[in-house]
Formats: sequence, structure tokens, C-alpha cells
Amino acid sequence: MLDQAEKCEPGDQKLAELAKRIEYALSTHVQIEERLFYSRLRKNAEEEEQLVDVYEAYTEHDVAAHLIALLKFGRKPDEKFKAELQVLSESIKHHVKEEESTVFTIARKLISADERSDLGEKWTRARQRLDAAMGEPKKPAKRK
Repeated sequence: MLDQAEKCEPGDQKLAELAKRIEYALSTHVQIEERLFYSRLRKNAEEEEQLVDVYEAYTEHDVAAHLIALLKFGRKPDEKFKAELQVLSESIKHHVKEEESTVFTIARKLISADERSDLGEKWTRARQRLDAAMGEPKKPAKRK
């Protein structure tokens, strides 16, 4: 969705629709990730460097939350809106790279395979509850 939004021009209604879906997906993801995954990493961290990496991820979530909040006000998808969405996209892509290169390595050291599997199941149930409670935004209609 982030890549699709980057291809949209300011003023394109599809940009606003994508922003709603991005806001929902990231908000729910961050909420679940912090509650289930990062809290476990923080509790199990054995080394100072591991704890710093975990807190860096929390800080990146805080930055994303600020940028997500900017998208929530139903503004027109103008140039400023598109710029804010682009900065959010860049921030999220950086965060994902950090997770893949650092955080997941830490998780494999600190959380057993059985615990990771249990976290995955809890994640799925939490996501289903949030989707039912909040109602995921609909995908934009495809243009002909």
C-alpha cells in the first residue's frame, strides 16, 4: 500500500483511500507488536545493546504514530498530505529493515521457537479481534 501511495499524485482520491487503509494497518500492527512482541523482547533482553535496539524500535513506533496521526483528520490529499505519507513510508521501510537485520536476530536468541509460535497464534487472534471491533477499511475500487 505504501508503494501504491507513492505512485499517486496529490489530489488523487485513491491517495486518501490508501492512507485510511495504511493508517488502520499500521495502527493495529504497532499495537499488537508492542503488546506481544516488543514487551517480551524488553523483558528478556540480556545485554545493554539488545535493550537499546528494542527501545530504538519503540521510538520508531512513536515516530510512526505521530505521522499516522497526521493522516487521520480526513484532510484533502494535497501536496502536504502526500509529503507526510511519503515520510511515513520511508520511516516504516527503515523500521522493517532494522527489524529484519537486528530485532529478529535478537528475538531468535531471546524467545524460543515454541514461544515464537505461540506469539504468532496470539497475534492472529488479536488481529481478528481488532478487525472485528474496528472494521478494516475497504480497499479502493479499481479504476478501469
